[in-house]
Amino acid sequence: MNSKILDFYKQTSLYTDLGLYKDFMKNQIDDINELCLLQRKQIIHPAAFKDKEIRKKNDGFWGDMSKVPMTRLDYEDDLFPTAISMISELLRRDESYHKERRNEDKIHVTCRGQAILLIATLKAKGYSARVRSGFARYLKEDNINYDHWIAEYFDKDKSKWILVDPDMHGIEKEFDLNDIPRDRFIFGAEAYLGMRNGKYKTEEIYYASDPATLGLKASLRGLFYDFHSLMNDEIIFLHLPKYMQDKNLELSEEEYKELDELATLMLNPDSNFDKLLKIWNNNLKFRMMSGALNS
Repeated sequence: MNSKILDFYKQTSLYTDLGLYKDFMKNQIDDINELCLLQRKQIIHPAAFKDKEIRKKNDGFWGDMSKVPMTRLDYEDDLFPTAISMISELLRRDESYHKERRNEDKIHVTCRGQAILLIATLKAKGYSARVRSGFARYLKEDNINYDHWIAEYFDKDKSKWILVDPDMHGIEKEFDLNDIPRDRFIFGAEAYLGMRNGKYKTEEIYYASDPATLGLKASLRGLFYDFHSLMNDEIIFLHLPKYMQDKNLELSEEEYKELDELATLMLNPDSNFDKLLKIWNNNLKFRMMSGALNS
């Protein structure tokens, strides 16, 4: 693997930099599986709040949900969009980073938060690591590929990138969540090109926005979230290129062809790293974001 690429992914972003908490997270357990399980015990996925029956349980997968105040936000991603904000809040509530954390002291963030926190920790430990965004069919027992964010780090001993899903640790799957097979996760570029060439049906690509985004529009989100993540810029759900948002994700054929070229390069981001970096540095419309305030 090119050392330039590995060095690039050792760098942190405003989302993955841990600041004064770097040494604290660097000294956490090294075993990837145990690290993911430890992190998993600090977080409740917001989906748990949508099921009234789960909210009543005191001994389920999420622990004692009856202890979580009803006044707490379901989704706290907008409160804690960065790794440093997540760690800071967790230690404010309980200065010990341990598996026995009380449910009322956990934070409520989605798979994006889980991926960013794990990547930040791995970078602190000296790994080359990056967040990846796309779609996964293994989240539910149906034929829909749901939007999902996972982690990827470079294993020097095996000389390859390893996919890890920290958000799903503790849930049994038919494959290893510490080394996810490449065919079990659809990266943003794969979903986009799959929609363009008819590989996927509209209802098979699902992004849980409000309202839900399906098909080609959903794949555009996955494409850009993954592109930004590959450039060490793990933007939040509210961020999309302004030129796309202004058009409600309905682009011209010329604009789609431009994205076809980007997505094709992203199918092999390491081989095409210099070309992707050139696009990042020169095609500024891909980086001019709209959001809650930047409209």
